[in-house]
Amino acid sequence: MSVFSPPSAGSLTAVAVVCGAVCGLGIAAIGYGVLRRSEREDRPGFLRGLITRLPAGWTTRRVVIAVTVGVVTGALTAWPVAAVLTTVAVLTLPGLLGPDRAAARRTERMEALAAWTEMLRDTLSAAAGLEQAVLVTADIAPAALEPEMWNLAASIRSGRGLPAALRTFAGDVDDPLADVVVAALVMAAEQQAGQLAPLLGELAESVREQVAMRQRIDAGRASVRTGVRVTVTVTLGMSVGLVVFNRPYLNPFNTWTGQAVLAAVGALFAASFTYLSAIGRIDDPIRLITPTPLENATPAEAGGPR
Repeated sequence: MSVFSPPSAGSLTAVAVVCGAVCGLGIAAIGYGVLRRSEREDRPGFLRGLITRLPAGWTTRRVVIAVTVGVVTGALTAWPVAAVLTTVAVLTLPGLLGPDRAAARRTERMEALAAWTEMLRDTLSAAAGLEQAVLVTADIAPAALEPEMWNLAASIRSGRGLPAALRTFAGDVDDPLADVVVAALVMAAEQQAGQLAPLLGELAESVREQVAMRQRIDAGRASVRTGVRVTVTVTLGMSVGLVVFNRPYLNPFNTWTGQAVLAAVGALFAASFTYLSAIGRIDDPIRLITPTPLENATPAEAGGPR
């Protein structure tokens, strides 16, 4: 005979609501910290390091929705672990299973960089100076780089030196391939290098090859994401179906042992999804250019040539 009996459904419901509320308050506090990150940049410590590592997509609205769904799930199932797992799933699964917007934006910006490099090459071939070519192409820049190009043109027109303005442009674009193009332009501006147009043509071709490689990689990752979507959809559908249509089958999870097993299963799913996300991530090469802030620029750079 067992020493203690399993808890009743009412007590498990109360525990689920309490655990869900505590979990929700903790996640809401983290989400609030994400939104107020800029106001605490000067506060060192463990909390700041933790906040800066949180995904940018964890907005207050998303956290509130996740907590609400988790609390409702815990109340309906009387499983505290289900409340926690549901909250975590609502926060993390959309980014893993949804379209990879970051990769698509990165590819689009790389294509825009190649197009701008070709425009620079063609403008320089018409016997225009480098600074003039940059200003001309900035007005007709591809849409993906339009804000950065406008800032570059405004910086040059304000009298800032071309090398410093290009370095700031590289920092705004924040892409290793842009660093390669900007490095060639900076060397040409500082050392009056010749034959820049052929070099820009080769750089544009190299960037387009990188874009093609990225697209092949994204296509391979898309098949993996599709498989994960199918797995998650089938698992969630089966779980919801059992809860709604055959609840007695899940009665073993009403015990503390069942909750421990459910927590272990959830941890295994989380580990597998984390691994899938890690193997699909592409590490960027080392940046070649460190942007020079305007306030740290030399007088010649800040005011341009006299």
